[in-house]
Parts: sequence; structure tokens; C-alpha cells
Amino acid sequence: MELDRRTVLRWAGAVPALVAVPAAIPEGGGEWERLRARLAGELYRPGEPGYDEARLGFFSLYDHRLPAGVAVCANEDDVRRCVDFAARQRIPIAARSGGHSYAGYSLVDKGLVVDLSRLNAIEILPGGRAKIGAGALLGQVYEALAAAGRALPAGSCPAVGIAGLTLGGGIGVLGRKYGLTCDRLESARFVGADGKARPVSAETAPDLLWALRGGGGGNFGIVTSFTFRTAPARTLTNFALTFPPAVLADLVAAWQEWQPAMPDELWSGMGLGETAANCGGCFVGTPAQVNPLLDDLIRRVGTEPTERKVTEQGHLATMRAFAEEKDFPAAARERADYVATSRMLTHPVPDPDALASLLTSDPLLYTIFDAYGGAIARVPSSESCFPHRDALGSIQVIRGTAAPGGEAEARRVIGRVRDELGRELGPAGYINYIDPEMPDWAKAYYGESLPRLRRVARKYDPDGLFAFEQGLAR
Repeated sequence: MELDRRTVLRWAGAVPALVAVPAAIPEGGGEWERLRARLAGELYRPGEPGYDEARLGFFSLYDHRLPAGVAVCANEDDVRRCVDFAARQRIPIAARSGGHSYAGYSLVDKGLVVDLSRLNAIEILPGGRAKIGAGALLGQVYEALAAAGRALPAGSCPAVGIAGLTLGGGIGVLGRKYGLTCDRLESARFVGADGKARPVSAETAPDLLWALRGGGGGNFGIVTSFTFRTAPARTLTNFALTFPPAVLADLVAAWQEWQPAMPDELWSGMGLGETAANCGGCFVGTPAQVNPLLDDLIRRVGTEPTERKVTEQGHLATMRAFAEEKDFPAAARERADYVATSRMLTHPVPDPDALASLLTSDPLLYTIFDAYGGAIARVPSSESCFPHRDALGSIQVIRGTAAPGGEAEARRVIGRVRDELGRELGPAGYINYIDPEMPDWAKAYYGESLPRLRRVARKYDPDGLFAFEQGLAR
């Protein structure tokens, strides 16, 4: 059973790793060469060896974008020098961690990409804390924390960067028990638009810490490292129930009533499509504890699953199972070609049959429901700007672009589903599933936190150095 983007990797098919680009001679070479000389890391420019690979993100949709330079930073000083350079040259700048931005915002055309991949050190600190470089990928984080007997609530895709995940909130399979990833953020290191590095904590910059806890990647400045409060790594039980596709509506009706009644220890999600009616998740505890709860869900659905898997594992093995990846580094080499959008499940859907018809109205649609509640709902707005604490969950709608009509048709299809869901559930969406065509995007993603977030953006980036199409500084 699949609930994450690895489903889409297989379903959408493989994509080319590289696309040929003109080997043009860049303009302003003197200033760029001075930047290169100041960096401890590498700078790649159009026409140079390594540029064609260094410029790529996760999505091949954005391979046509040609940064004027990609700086693979070796340390925080490199990040400072890049920010200072972009400010002086008045060119766009964007940080890149995992490169999974659904709108490709970490790949800035004709600007400077600040690649953080080498800033991936993970240090276990006293008191169950962990300092994690902004370039670390989730697979690396899980491996390092597991070796110390610790865990962090985060996502299930090992190639996603810790930075983008955290800054947008960070939903994951332990969220109901331990909260969002951003809820565990204690402090950070931050390079602002002034090119200065500073610590961010409740004592040094409480307004910025609040904004970094869910304010979205790419805003305010560049975070170079995060310090989290981790949790003890516990034995988990992960489960997967596969139902006949014909009972999709029954599954939705049952799940949206069953999941909120479950203990915090149980998180689940659904993967729904024309040929998929699946429910999977994990439980902080044993199979003997979770099996009666699953029996209750099956009773509510009214149909026995065609497959039922319940497996007790350690935390690291569970995360590997969700990723279906024994070798985490292999995931970082995969690329994909699909588009996505989102809505928040603000209340139970009153007509599950109509929802089922909507979600199966195109054969390439795949929809993922992720449960909220529990610890996620108990964090006050004064501690985090994440605005969707009261939601039952999030809904991510995905469609591949390989079919006739390409990206335009895929966006039309998901836009129709997004807007129909919005009429029933309201306009809210999840910033980490950013959609460049989301109506009234700022209000949708930030809700009541928006006015304060804009004030923080003006304070730390008064000239809009980090502005982008759906950024708070624009």
C-alpha cells in the first residue's frame, strides 16, 4: 500500500535525468569569478562542466529554467557570500535543499541557486536534541537519529529535504503523537537579506522563530541549520489495508469518522484513485493493540479488505517500509514529472459518493488523505504560524503529465478537483503542496497567520530579495 509520492514515481514513469541546454557564455563574468574565488564550495555557471546536472531539481517540468549560477555551499559563510552577491547584483536568489518544490521555486531562472546539500551534518546533542544541517535529506536524518535511539516526526519520502519540510509545517506518520516537524523546532541558524548570520530562538528572535514554524520555504532568508527536540525511537506497528476500489466511498465515510476517534498513537492516511481504495498508517505500540482498532474500521466500511498487513518494526525499519526503500540514497537519484494541489479536510465530507466520483473522474488522478488531530491540534497559534490545527487532515491531489495534453491538461484536471473540493471544504491548502494556480493562495496557505507573517517578512527582508511568485516578500 502506498500513501506517498513514491506511488507517483512508479505510476508516472521514469523521466530523463538531463536535458541539453545551450552552452552560452554568461554575462557579468568578472563579478561571478570574484564570487567563485570567495566560496569554499563550488560555483557552476552555464556552459561549464557540471552545470547541467547541478541545476536540476526533483521535477523535470522545470528543466527549462536556467539559473545564472548554482553555488554548492560548503558552509554558512558561503551562504552569506551568496546572499551578499545577489543583493549587490540585484538578481533573484533561492535556496535549495531537497529540490522538491511542486512549483519549482528552488530553481530560479537567471538567478542564483544556493544549493545547501553539503550542509547536511547531523549532530546529536544532550537532552534528546539534534542539530541538523539544512541540506540533510530525511533518509539521512532517520539513519543518524536511529543510531542514537532517537526519532523525529517527519515525512515518508527519504529524498525530501528537512528544510523545506520543516519550514512548511511537516506532516508525517508520527504527527498525531509528536506533532508536526516544525513543532519540534527549538532554534535555527539563519542568514538574512542583510547577509548576516544569526541564531534564531525564543530568546533572540521570537517573531522569526514563530514564522519559521510553518511559514513556508523560501521566505524571510535562508536557514542553514535546525535544532530539534527529538523523541525516543519506539517500536512501531505499521499497517496497510487494501479494499476493492468499488468501496472507495464507504472507506472515506468510515475513515473520516473513525480516525478522529482514535488515540494519538494511531496515524493513518488513504490513497484513493480509480483502481485504489487503500488505508495505511502506523501505531506507536504493538499489533495486539492496533488490530482491534483496525477491526473497527473494517466493520464501519462494511467490506473485508482484500489484503491486510500488520507489521511490528523499529522506527527506522518503519520509515524504510513507508518509503519502500532499503537504500535511502537511491531515492535521492530519482526524478518525477507530475503536478499536485491540495485542500484541507476541515470537516467530514457530507456526500462520500460524490467525492468518490470526483476523485475517480480522471484515470490518472491519485489522491492522498493524511490525518491530523492529536498533538497537531494542541499547539497554540502563539507558538507556530501553521494555521490548520483544527483540520481533520489534508488532501493532496496528484496527476501525471505524461498523458496527452501534458502539463496543461494535468493542471486543468487537478484545478477542477481542487476548486470543487474548495466549494465544499473551504479555500485552505497546505503550503508544502504548493500550487502555482491556487486561488487566493496567500490566504489559502496561511489563513489568520498571514498579516503577522507579512510583517515578519518586511522586517527581515525589507527590499524583497527573496521574493518569488508565491512568496511573502513579493
